[in-house]
Amino acid sequence: MCEKDPEASDAFESGEIGSSEVKTFDDGEISLKINETVRGADVYIIQPTCAPVNNNLMELLIMIDATRRASAGRITAVIPYFGYARQDRKMRARDPISAKLVADIITTAGADRVLTMDLHCDQIQGFFDIPVDHLRGMPLFYEYYEKKFPDKSDVVIVSPDLGSVARARMLAEKMNVPLAIVDKRRPAPNQSEVMNIIGNVKNKTAIILDDMIDTAGSLTNAANAIKDYGANEVYACATHALFSGKATELVNNSAIKELVILDTIPLPCEKKLDKIKIITVAPIFAAAIFRTHCCMPVSRLFE
Repeated sequence: MCEKDPEASDAFESGEIGSSEVKTFDDGEISLKINETVRGADVYIIQPTCAPVNNNLMELLIMIDATRRASAGRITAVIPYFGYARQDRKMRARDPISAKLVADIITTAGADRVLTMDLHCDQIQGFFDIPVDHLRGMPLFYEYYEKKFPDKSDVVIVSPDLGSVARARMLAEKMNVPLAIVDKRRPAPNQSEVMNIIGNVKNKTAIILDDMIDTAGSLTNAANAIKDYGANEVYACATHALFSGKATELVNNSAIKELVILDTIPLPCEKKLDKIKIITVAPIFAAAIFRTHCCMPVSRLFE
């Protein structure tokens, strides 16, 4: 179970956000000013590096630098969604490893610690030379589906690709249900073709678990294929909803009956659909911040 620390809720309920101003010059440069003292303070800078990715990343770096130069005691970058995470290794000659580069930049800017959720690949934690607290969204999905499906006799968890098998297996084992895997290939970036379904989904209630949704092509192709393979209903859940391009249109027209996402990335009103349900991660991050500040174990959140 994912523990929502009551002490953390009480501690942060009456707290105030630090006073600062972020402006942009006409040429696009970011100007930032902190309006209160942070000398010796334990500073937590909350900034998901979602779209506009480069602007949000630069705001985070400049804020870290500003608080470091203002003699903050400890600086934690709270990054609910860590951008550039998909470029975590060299796939071809002369490819960059952007995830490592961003990790180095955040460290060089002056961050002492990083708090994030569901990195695209677990090994990105090792790209940092500072401590990383890696929270999981899976316990939130587990709580939701345990209540939604008290009778799990026909439920199957589906991994949308081979890269997501580990996290899908964790949810399947927690719910004590079988696992299926979508075998797909990518002819081009942000494109996918389903080749086969490994496992039994016929006459089942399938739940697809993924870490992020970008263009939604992979997710909707998987959902439609699972339905074609005989599933009764198809549900889906993902931690990070980028929803680029025509993602919401694809989701709305797909076989997905309900899509559950976490609010690690703000979802604009025009992209909200009736079949999308949002679960907040605020209590989990509040508990993690409280425990970090009090030097308590963050691992308790997942016991």
